[in-house]
Amino acid sequence: MRVLHHYPLSPSSRMIRLYLGEKKLDFVTQLEIFWERNETFLKLNPSGEVPILIDQENTVLCGTRIIVEYYEELDNSINLIPGNLKEKAEVRRLFDWFENKFYREVTFPLLNNRIIKRFIGDQQPSSEIIRKALQNIKVHLPYIEWLAENRKWLAGDQFSIADLSAAAQLSVIDYMNDLEWSSFGEARAWYAKIKSRPSFRPLLSDVIDGVNPPIHYKNLDF
Repeated sequence: MRVLHHYPLSPSSRMIRLYLGEKKLDFVTQLEIFWERNETFLKLNPSGEVPILIDQENTVLCGTRIIVEYYEELDNSINLIPGNLKEKAEVRRLFDWFENKFYREVTFPLLNNRIIKRFIGDQQPSSEIIRKALQNIKVHLPYIEWLAENRKWLAGDQFSIADLSAAAQLSVIDYMNDLEWSSFGEARAWYAKIKSRPSFRPLLSDVIDGVNPPIHYKNLDF
C-alpha cells in the first residue's frame, strides 16, 4: 500500500491527496509535524518538507511535482496533464503558479502565523505579515475569477492538476476562514465544483486540534 507522509493543512499535501483520489490510487496517510524535523522524517526527505509518497516498491517520492510527474508517466489512463504540447505547458504554468507564487505570497504566511506558530510556542504571530497576505489574496482572487470566466477549467477545456493545486491552496485558506467570495462569483462556482468531487471529501473531514474550521467549510453549498 502507498503511504503518504503529510500534514493536513499543507496545501501541497492536500494537492497530492486530491491527485491520488482523482487517479483512483489507494493510499494511507502518515501524519508528519514537519516543522519538528525529526530524524526519521529527515531520512526520507532531507529538505524536511511534505508531501512524501512511498509506493508499493518502497520508492520514495519527495515533493508535489515529482509525485505528479511520476504517476503521469507511470499511467496516464486518467490524464491530469491533458492536451497538446501548448495546453500541457499552460497546465504546468498554473500548477507552478499556485504551488509556488500563491503559496509563497498567501498560503504559507497565513498558515505559519495562524497555525504553525501556535504550536511552536516560542514565536509570536506577525499581524503585519498576516495583513500583507490578506492583501495578496485580493490580487490572486481576481486572476482566478478571470480564468474561471474565460475557460471551462482554470487551464483550459479539461480538468487538470492546475484545478487541484488551486483548490488545495484555497481550501487551507478557507479552513482559516480567510476567503471572501462576494465579488468573485465565477471563481466561487468553480471552487464549488471542485469541492463537490469525491476526491475532496476527505479534506472536509480534516480537523486540527485546537483550530476548528468555520461552519461553512464543510458545506458544499457555501
